[in-house]
Parts: sequence; structure tokens; C-alpha cells
Amino acid sequence: MIRSTFALPAVLALLSLAGLLSALTGDGWRDLLSWTALSVPLLAIAWAASRRSPRKDDPK
Repeated sequence: MIRSTFALPAVLALLSLAGLLSALTGDGWRDLLSWTALSVPLLAIAWAASRRSPRKDDPK
């Protein structure tokens, strides 16, 4: 397992690049690959946002 600060962002960047290239180069199974590869970073953002704790200085 890769243990560095930039490992996960690098994997997400590579998935995004693969998804974009797949979407630009063909149809059919490449569309499925691009949707899958491009949805992983969005799911990671949603997961990180759901785990974010509220700030203590928030006036609510």
C-alpha cells in the first residue's frame, strides 16, 4: 500500500485523466469506462464532505 500524502490525489488525477481520454477516444464501452473513472473523484469528494465535522466557531 502506498503511504504518502500525494498518493490518493495522484490516483484520483490518473483516474480523471483516463476517464477524459476514454470519453474523447470512442463510444460504447469507453463511455462506460469514462463515466466510471470520472465518478470516482466525485464520490471521493462526497465522502470527504460527509465526514467533515462542523467548525467550533460556526455561529449556528
